[in-house]
Amino acid sequence: MQTILGVDPGIATVGFGIIRSDKGRHELVRCGAILTPAGQRLSVRLQQIYYDTLELIKMFEPDAISIEELFFNDNLKTGISVAHGRGVVLLAGQEMNVPMFEYTPLQVKQAIAGYGRATKKQMMEMVRRLLNMDTVAKPDDASDALALAITHARFSSSLINFDGGNSPCSTI
Repeated sequence: MQTILGVDPGIATVGFGIIRSDKGRHELVRCGAILTPAGQRLSVRLQQIYYDTLELIKMFEPDAISIEELFFNDNLKTGISVAHGRGVVLLAGQEMNVPMFEYTPLQVKQAIAGYGRATKKQMMEMVRRLLNMDTVAKPDDASDALALAITHARFSSSLINFDGGNSPCSTI
């Protein structure tokens, strides 16, 4: 059984999702968001994200952190803000010696919905189903973080990862 902390990075909202996973079965532990007020200086917001991430790591003792790899689309300013938030999450994980794994949005969509162009609504519904939840996780960032945690659970349990990747069988 492994405990995985999924993180959807940002500045205003950092989604987090903690699951326990064992042999393809996933169980929701907790999900939510770290929220920082827009009126605060960037340095203060980053400090809050850092301390809250440390607190989550101390509280739930994850075996791994799964975080979204940055993907710059049209809005470079938003991408830079997300990069700041992502950086302090990576720092917190490194400081606490938790192995970290990065996944692209395409990898997450394929792992969760089986389709790289799945919509946000499709992804949220699949996360709900995979974790046997009554309703989709709110806010959306928490659902995204849970998707990242499930993605890592699926990648880490792939046969390609056994025997140093030298297994004659693979799920890929």
